[in-house]
Order: sequence, then C-alpha cells, then structure tokens
Amino acid sequence: MAPNRAALIALTALAPVSWGTTYAVTTEFLPADRPLFTGLMRALPAGLLLLAMARVLPKGAWWWKAAVLGALNIGAFFPLLFLSAYRLPGGLAAAVGSIAPLCVVGLSVLLLGQRPTARTLLAGVAAACGVSLVVLKAAGALDPLGVLAALASIASMSTGTVLTQRWGRPEGVGPLALTGWQLTAGGLLIAPLALLIEGAPPALDPPAIGGYLYLALVNTAVAYWLWFRGIGRLTATQVTFLGPLSPLTAAVIGWAALGEALTPWQLAGMALAFGATVAGQLTSSPRRKAPERGEPERKASRHRETTDRRPSAADPYG
Repeated sequence: MAPNRAALIALTALAPVSWGTTYAVTTEFLPADRPLFTGLMRALPAGLLLLAMARVLPKGAWWWKAAVLGALNIGAFFPLLFLSAYRLPGGLAAAVGSIAPLCVVGLSVLLLGQRPTARTLLAGVAAACGVSLVVLKAAGALDPLGVLAALASIASMSTGTVLTQRWGRPEGVGPLALTGWQLTAGGLLIAPLALLIEGAPPALDPPAIGGYLYLALVNTAVAYWLWFRGIGRLTATQVTFLGPLSPLTAAVIGWAALGEALTPWQLAGMALAFGATVAGQLTSSPRRKAPERGEPERKASRHRETTDRRPSAADPYG
C-alpha cells in the first residue's frame, strides 16, 4: 500500500475512533435521556462552524442533494442510532450496526455498478462476527422497535455513504463545505423533533458543556470532515470497513477508563474485527459492471468520470 494512501486511510480511521468515545462521554458527562438534544448539539453547531469556515453555499441541484445527504448521514441516522441504543440490550445495537460494510457492498452494486470480490464479502462477514463477540452481552428481550431502528440507521448511513461517492462534490468545493452542508441540514431536521419530543433544552453544568463542545468540535466537525474527505478519495467499501473501529474503541475505553473487564472471547473478537478492517483496505478495488447490451460506452465512461473523480493536489481542503 502506498504511503500516501496508508496515511489517508489512517486519517479517515480517526473518524470512527472518535465516534467510539461517544458512549463514554454521553454516559459520564451529559444529561440522561436526551438523545435528540445530544444529536442536535452534535450536528448543528458543528455544521454552522464549518459553513462559516468554508464560506460556500450549495448551488443549483446541490441544494437538494445536500439536504438528502444531510438527512441520510445525520438527520435520520442520529435519532435512529440513539433510539436503537436506548431500546436494545447491551451492545446489540452495535452488533447489528456491524453489518454496515455488507450493506454498503450491496448498495455499491446497485448505485455504483461495482462488483464485490470474494475477499471483500469474507472480510465483511468477519467484521460482523468480530464486533458481535466484542459487544454482545447476556441475551435479553429484544425490542422490535429497537431492532427496526438499528436496521434503519444502518440503511440510512450506508445509503448516504454510497450516494456521497456517487455524487462526488461540485467543482471547486472541498470536503469542508460538503461536510458543513450535511451537518447543518441534518441538525435543522433534528431540531423540531428534539423540541417536540424532549421539550426545552436541559440545564447544563460545566462537565456537560465540555462534553457537548467535544462532541460538536472533535467528535462531529473534525470527524465527519475526515470521513467525507475519505469517501471522496477511497471507495465507499473501504471507508465503511473502518466502521468497526468505533465499537472496538468503545470497548477499549470501557476497559481502560470505566473499569469494564474484557473476556477472552471479546479479545478474540477484537482481533478478528481489526483484522477484517485491515483486510477491507487491502482487498482489490471492486470491479465495475460492464455496460448493458446496447448501452453506449460513452455513457459508461461518463459515469466512471463522475464516480471516480478525486480532488486534485491543489485542492486546499483535500
């Protein structure tokens, strides 16, 4: 693997590593039972900050594209993720979420015309098994609404990831602006839900203020900028294979900072999931399907130019 590509993967991996700290920050510093308010505080301030830094607004079709991506990656994903976490026992929500690489592989076939390799599929199954060993605790009663919310959150984020690569970025627009558009759109979608369902914002003490600042700046603004930057330069499948690093980070923090013990099965699962994450970066690039009979090659070529476009070296945000 080329050094520059390895550095890009490492930087993109910082996003799910950061997201792995969300549980500890939420439980230790933030008000209880305010998932929508927490999602709002993660998304909207970060989005407005990035908009102010980029000073670029969408134009033309990118108004609705940014709204769709913001709804999928942020506005729908955050509430569904929190709902599943509150209603499912132990780490079941994270275990369900570990099938995201396989979901992205399937969507890449439909939306990007990419054929997955056998190694990619095997790595996806291994990642799901490894994460499950790490996060699953004693079985409890399954909440149907929680399971549906978990599956819907996976579908939402996976679709947003693939569409982000399919649509690319407008000419001259960097990932900083694209991230700001999505976070702002998603935050505006969550705001009325938080007000209607949870009521007025809670009183915040200094630890809660610090926790929300961390979530908005590091956990969201920086992390999502790195994530969407990675999607613009790597394949959607490669990026989503970094996702298992989030529950693995949460497990390590639980062991190191919260006094949670790690069993031999969990350690084995961590090794399996991490190995699958690495394998997901080493698998060969997915093969693009050949054009259908009668489809002009010119159309297929134009599609390749759209989905495979990469920022130039002169891109100040790349």
